[in-house]
Parts: sequence; structure tokens; C-alpha cells
Amino acid sequence: MKRSNFIKSTLLFLTCIALWSCSHADIIQESTDDLPPLQTDVKYNPEVQNIMFNNCITCHGGPSPSAGLDLTTYQNVRASAESSNMIQRMNDIANPMPPSGVLSAQIRQQMDKWVADGFPEN
Repeated sequence: MKRSNFIKSTLLFLTCIALWSCSHADIIQESTDDLPPLQTDVKYNPEVQNIMFNNCITCHGGPSPSAGLDLTTYQNVRASAESSNMIQRMNDIANPMPPSGVLSAQIRQQMDKWVADGFPEN
């Protein structure tokens, strides 16, 4: 019985030490509000297209895009920005797209301006 109590106590102690030693990463999300307003036009080609190519189409392109969301064409990116939560997910620190982390404030500002300006293509 004493050995059982010793094992339980040891496991409890080790668990407490493990939990105590855990740390968390502080994620600092850059705010687009801290940036000066964009003075240039943001168009799909080349700005938004490059953002999609560099950050999205690894998963959301090809013959079987993730979640059935193909972001390889202007029409698909615009439709996703208009009717789905693409822009919201790009800004969501808790559940970002891409999953590797929230995009830079500059990229998110470009996407916001593209939407605000009515999705210009070229």
C-alpha cells in the first residue's frame, strides 16, 4: 500500500512540475490601424494574386483544394472574399489562415483595401 501511495505521489509531483514548467508564447498581432493608409491601388493582378500564391494555394489549389476552396483564380478569390469568411480568417489570431499564423499587417491591409476598393482585377 505504501508503494502505491509513493507512486501516486511521485506521479502527482511530476505532473505538477510538468505543468508548472510549461510556458506559452505571446503572440503579438500587428494591427493594420498602426499603419499609414495605403496611397496606392491594390489590384488582384499582381498584388492579391501574389498574396494568394505565396500564402494560400499550397492548400487551396490544385485538383483537390482544402475545404473545396480553390483560390487560384480572380473569380474564386473574389467570391471567397465576398461571400465567405476568407478575410475574417486572415485576421483571426485564434484560428488564422494560413494555419501557420496571421499574415503581416501590411498584407492584411492590402487585402482590406482591395475589398474596400471593390475588388479591382487589373
